[in-house]
Amino acid sequence: MPNVDLNGAISAALNGNPISFPTDTVPALATLPAHAAEIFAIKQRSPDKPLILMVGEVADLWQFTTGTDREREIWQAVADRYFPGALTLVLPASAAIPAVMNPLGNHTIGLRVPDCQIARAILRQTGALATTSANLSGEPPLLTMSEIGNRFPQVFALQSDSDDLPTPRLPSTVIQWHGSGWKLLRQGGIEFSDLD
Repeated sequence: MPNVDLNGAISAALNGNPISFPTDTVPALATLPAHAAEIFAIKQRSPDKPLILMVGEVADLWQFTTGTDREREIWQAVADRYFPGALTLVLPASAAIPAVMNPLGNHTIGLRVPDCQIARAILRQTGALATTSANLSGEPPLLTMSEIGNRFPQVFALQSDSDDLPTPRLPSTVIQWHGSGWKLLRQGGIEFSDLD
């Protein structure tokens, strides 16, 4: 499909179509959470690799999680320190997460607030989006909107000047909450210093 402007990307997402846009790490492939099965199909992604839920504001995160008051205080402190930024928090998922986001049903969800104005402008209008890197599963992430548009013609890729700008190429750091502390699942673009 032809590249679209910001409003076109927002409209496409709200109509249930897959879109792609730059982030503070690698570009995202995204859709409304209820349509996450399309992302798995496009990427040829195994169901044992759940998608990340990306939101525009930290306050938007917590409806998608479930935990004790003390846990929420800890999570909020980490969010206040690192978001927006290249960190993904894997937390217990609430009933607000469609099952299709996590086909194996392990009751967790990866959550992120990107440090990218373009991405957050989209997310503020669409609400939370199911996201992943723009590539076939097992292949390196595509790094420009033109590459993504060529590889995935069914995706509405955001037309922007981002192809000409230096951007981080590392994925987000991923940490998971285990009831009493954090476990590092993937070292990415930032160093996380609160690990036990």
